[in-house]
Amino acid sequence: MTGQIRFNAFDMNCVGHQSPGLWAHPDDRSWTYKDLEYWQALARTLERGVFDGIFIADVIGYYDVYKGSNYHAIHQAAQIPVNDPLQLAAPIALATEHLGIGITASTSFEHPYTFARRLATADHHSKGRVGWNIVTSYLESGAKNIGQAGLKRHDNRYEIASEYVEVLYKLLEGSWEEGAVVRDRDRRMFTDPRKVHEIGHKGKYFDVPGYQLSEPSPQRTPVLYQAGASGPGKAFAASHAECIFVAAPTKSVLQGYVADIRERIVAAGRDPKKVFIYTLITIITDETEAKAQAKWEDYKKYVSYDGSLVFMSGWSGIDFGQYPPTDVVERIETNAIHSFVEHIAGGDKSWTIDELAKFGGIGGMGPVFVGSGEQIADILQEWVAETGVDGFNIAYAVTPGSFEDVVEHVVPQLQKRGAYPTAYRAGTLREKLFGNGPYLPATHPANAYRDIEAVKRREAAALTPQLKTIGA
Repeated sequence: MTGQIRFNAFDMNCVGHQSPGLWAHPDDRSWTYKDLEYWQALARTLERGVFDGIFIADVIGYYDVYKGSNYHAIHQAAQIPVNDPLQLAAPIALATEHLGIGITASTSFEHPYTFARRLATADHHSKGRVGWNIVTSYLESGAKNIGQAGLKRHDNRYEIASEYVEVLYKLLEGSWEEGAVVRDRDRRMFTDPRKVHEIGHKGKYFDVPGYQLSEPSPQRTPVLYQAGASGPGKAFAASHAECIFVAAPTKSVLQGYVADIRERIVAAGRDPKKVFIYTLITIITDETEAKAQAKWEDYKKYVSYDGSLVFMSGWSGIDFGQYPPTDVVERIETNAIHSFVEHIAGGDKSWTIDELAKFGGIGGMGPVFVGSGEQIADILQEWVAETGVDGFNIAYAVTPGSFEDVVEHVVPQLQKRGAYPTAYRAGTLREKLFGNGPYLPATHPANAYRDIEAVKRREAAALTPQLKTIGA
């Protein structure tokens, strides 16, 4: 823990994000997601509230598990239509000076060679304020629409992700040495070719023989976010992630998750103080408790029952439309988000399908906190003290109003208590978060790929005994 509560804004380049039906509320502007002015104005609001960043979720595909079709997803704008998140990095960076920009991209649908260039470009344009949220994806529809027969098995997707990030580290950390770009006008040399190396990667899933196309960006590898909460997801996060997101419906579930992931981080040889954990919440607040409660009651009138179960079915891989609302959710093995099923069916509360739909109707699978700014500050400090979480990934009921309310009513209360930052650190996003240099630390796995020629020698040596056996 850092001693201060941290905030990220949780949004998506779509309508409604995790509050299906709320797009119809007269105060909601999520339908303007197509307009750069929306994103720039929101980013300025978040920077005024000293948020660590805006975390932009994404899905490739559409939700078609509920009742066996995508009808309700399309009807209720349940994350469809949805636009590309990475294209928001530049306009947000132009509108702000400090705000971090977390971009979601899937290891299942983006090839690492082309993605490395796109990621480095965004880091250049933002002067080092970009983060990458590493996801393996969970929608069968996405896999089918890029020519795959379907999603790989859940655990196998993390095996692919491990090799994927290895390729990224080789390209971003090792392909171009420090000082490769010399810009020497007298010698007419822009880059010293001796300091740019082919990565020579030949793996189980990817063959990438050549050079990274971009020169090193301010962070080389952008800040690494990850939201996996299953067993394989937690193992991956403990090894690679710098910021970890979790959606825990109750305090006890969150407490267990935080303790587990911190133990895993230590076992991976990393400093748990240099990995921030944010849990998903939605805040509904105003000047007084009565006004906040009135907002809450008003918002609930717009919740879409079908839209909520579209998400619940897509996240879990279970078609909740086939069961009566009074049925209790039970653990079923699926190929979607394992942690969702574990938290709901294996947590400390039994959920009927009706309760699940109502709970997730605003903000998804995180709790909704309602009250005055002072009351919300009390709740957040209590959650931090009892669970050890570092901060909160804040979803909205209506946008940008939910975020504006947090900045106006909650942030000042926490700042008065010394429990929230009042200003940003200088430097890149990694420096703002952790206070050290712009690059991943020496304890991170990426460090092993910074001398790419040494990496290739090690890999060749490891391969030699296999070649001898084959030729024997």
